Amino acid sequence: MSNKLPSIRSFHSGISLIELLLFIVIIGVAVSGVLAAFRLTVQKSADPLVRKQAIAIAESLLDEVQLMPFTFCDPDDANVRTATSATIGVNGCATTIEAMGPESGETRYGTGGVQFDNVNDYHGYNTATETPTGIKDITGTSIAALSSYNASVTITQVSLGGIAAADSLRIAVTVTGPANTTVTLEGFRTRYAPRSTP
Repeated sequence: MSNKLPSIRSFHSGISLIELLLFIVIIGVAVSGVLAAFRLTVQKSADPLVRKQAIAIAESLLDEVQLMPFTFCDPDDANVRTATSATIGVNGCATTIEAMGPESGETRYGTGGVQFDNVNDYHGYNTATETPTGIKDITGTSIAALSSYNASVTITQVSLGGIAAADSLRIAVTVTGPANTTVTLEGFRTRYAPRSTP
């Protein structure tokens, strides 16, 4: 009897050249995908700021419009607090029925006349048609940091629940900004005349 143990050959396997090349190609594709995602994220990282600024501008202008009176008569009319219809005469306006759009001489800033004094006056307002264009404060002073933004207002009569279309308005404020950013906010306003004006 032999006390010899059978010899055990150890097999060591390595990576072949083809396996190594496939590994490098797969890792290369994966890394390039990750880098592309990082590049896109970095490129778009300023967009949330632009969008937030556009939303802030739209909210501010929408609040400004919604806080205005919505009466049958122009707020300068003698019967604005008592008129119960959009007519001239008994139970109506003395001289000026409030219509969609500003009355002659009215502007948002009051330059060269009277400042907007009713929700309807803002219909058709657009900072892109002003000189200079861009966002301005209520006094008409340009805000340099917001010069690449513009805002417009559209007001339409809509039936709202049980409220007639003549007594309720949809206010849409659209703000455009850098990188083709567009934000539209909508709000509603109902007539509270003849109670009072602010």
